Amino acid sequence: MGPHALLVELDGLSEAQAFHAEVLRRRAADALPAVRDIVPAARTVLLDGLADPQAFAADLRTWCIPPLTADEGPLIEIPVRYDGPDLADVADLWGMPVDRVPATLGGLELRVAFCGFAPGFGYLTGLPTALHLPRRATPRTAVPAGSVALAGEYAGVYPRSSPGGWQLIGTTDAVLWDPHREPAALLAPGTRVRFTEETRT
Repeated sequence: MGPHALLVELDGLSEAQAFHAEVLRRRAADALPAVRDIVPAARTVLLDGLADPQAFAADLRTWCIPPLTADEGPLIEIPVRYDGPDLADVADLWGMPVDRVPATLGGLELRVAFCGFAPGFGYLTGLPTALHLPRRATPRTAVPAGSVALAGEYAGVYPRSSPGGWQLIGTTDAVLWDPHREPAALLAPGTRVRFTEETRT
């Protein structure tokens, strides 16, 4: 990672999210050493640009990290048209009629745990275990931009057309990545996300 980076390994996803939130809180309170990049992942958080990573690692042992609170972080609503090619399969796996899927997913508040795969792609957590889904047995060679998708414990929105094996349940016109916008990514780690059903006209 380089001489000024520290990779902090956590026990799991929830611990990584709580640690990332604490890092952001301390940075906002000017109680964190200067750091250039803070990059969360599923079970790690990378801090880069530290003047003395070893001293910072030693200080981490004194931190008390509270659990992540439900209302922490900004909230973004993403309107969705539930027209995905895998919608019926997902409803079947969830044991419900297709018309209940929008309310089921829309009733959840998800959170961006980390980003990756493609610029602007956020891995959204918060799906109950009963709603976890397998990836498709055969990935698609091209998933359209704006596709709302589910796989494993995650939900996500494809920011651009790309191959993918997630279950596609809908589409959105929300722009996930715009290099001319500041910030370019609509979703950032820690952001809360709610999917709303787009009203048909």
